[in-house]
Amino acid sequence: MEGDCLSCMKYLMFLFNFFIFLGGACLLGVGIWVIVDPTGFREIVAANPLLFTGAYIMLAMGAMLFLLGFLGCCGAIRENKCLLLFFFMFILLIFLAELSAAILAFIFRENLTREFFTKELKKHYLRNNDTDVFSSTWNSVMITFACCGVNGPEDFEAVPHLPYSSLEKATPEACCQRELRSREGMFVNREACLTGVERFQNRQGCYTVILNSFETYVYLAGALAIGVLAIELFAMIFAMCLFRGIQ
Repeated sequence: MEGDCLSCMKYLMFLFNFFIFLGGACLLGVGIWVIVDPTGFREIVAANPLLFTGAYIMLAMGAMLFLLGFLGCCGAIRENKCLLLFFFMFILLIFLAELSAAILAFIFRENLTREFFTKELKKHYLRNNDTDVFSSTWNSVMITFACCGVNGPEDFEAVPHLPYSSLEKATPEACCQRELRSREGMFVNREACLTGVERFQNRQGCYTVILNSFETYVYLAGALAIGVLAIELFAMIFAMCLFRGIQ
């Protein structure tokens, strides 16, 4: 009976570690994609130190989970006490780090409010200056999501105009409607848009548009994070039980 219980524990340990291995591979893939993706996400990440740090943390965590899932599978199948103890200690460290990161994200969530982004936009945005990372990133976001500012075109009333533009009013060029949502897309009517004709402008704020676009994915990411933490917790329990059962 004890041998059957140990054998069952071993295969359960292998199963949980296989899920950790897959989760690590997914995090690793997403981290690499965010950092090297050529469609604008790289600029957004580089413009925000918090996102920049988060992308590399996700990359590191994915690599560690990938490696530890592999080691846990090997330790379970081969019944190696050294590998199991090594796995348990590192999974415990990762579990505590993820829990700390979740708590910090909850504490500093006010940095992602509408007011924060509005203040930063009015302070740093330089309209069509593509040499400025912040401005270029905002222009890419507004073109991609067909939106304007954080709350709407009124956010740009306090932003200085370009001295060499005779057409440009408060609304920047990136808020003008295009046939395709890309920098190469043709304007519906650029001159009318810049002179203030609202029907040729994107009037909805980016905060609401992006929030609505990613709302489903935010809940999915939260559920995935809870699932990963639960799997890690069970894996540690099985690892310790298997470690104690091996003679």
